[in-house]
Amino acid sequence: MSIEDARAEAEKFGLDLIEVAPEAQPPVCRIFDYGKFRYEQQKKQKEAQKKARQMDVKGIRVRPNTDEHDLAVKTRQAIKFLRHGDKVKFTVIFRGPELRHTEIGQKQLEHFMAQLSDYAIVDQPPRMEGRRMTMVLEPKKNMPPASLDGGERGEKSRAKDEDKESRSEAPASDGQRADLASQLQTESLAVQEEPSSETTP
Repeated sequence: MSIEDARAEAEKFGLDLIEVAPEAQPPVCRIFDYGKFRYEQQKKQKEAQKKARQMDVKGIRVRPNTDEHDLAVKTRQAIKFLRHGDKVKFTVIFRGPELRHTEIGQKQLEHFMAQLSDYAIVDQPPRMEGRRMTMVLEPKKNMPPASLDGGERGEKSRAKDEDKESRSEAPASDGQRADLASQLQTESLAVQEEPSSETTP
């Protein structure tokens, strides 16, 4: 079909004549509504951008002498980042003589891997970068429910229980001691005033 005939056919239906393969011999054209085509393409592009959220990389740093409590806090932070859909980069920082014991940093990163195995997979295994050992974890698609994380609610509950125990074990206050003394004195008077049941021969 000649170009003139193709244009006439497009005008006949109120559509556009669009060249889709200019390098072909002969060039290939299509007749369609170009405005509608552009609208659908933009709509698909926006939907794809919404689904393909850019993944951030969050950083968590520790030292070879970081204690277990701080490691547990860092683990809970990592779970929050992973649930948000972000990668987590762990960094163990060595200083001076600590570089002779990089196996400690290796064990720390392996500890994080084990604790987060339900939430993440290894994107970059542990490796040395100068005076630092790094590892990157990325979130799993299927994670356990958030109720199993423990976290702050568990800590608050434990804190309340410990507070109750400490209160129950605490020594009595001055007011409590005064009430107790008054109660004992009343009981003593009641015993003294009670008539004797013994008979004299």
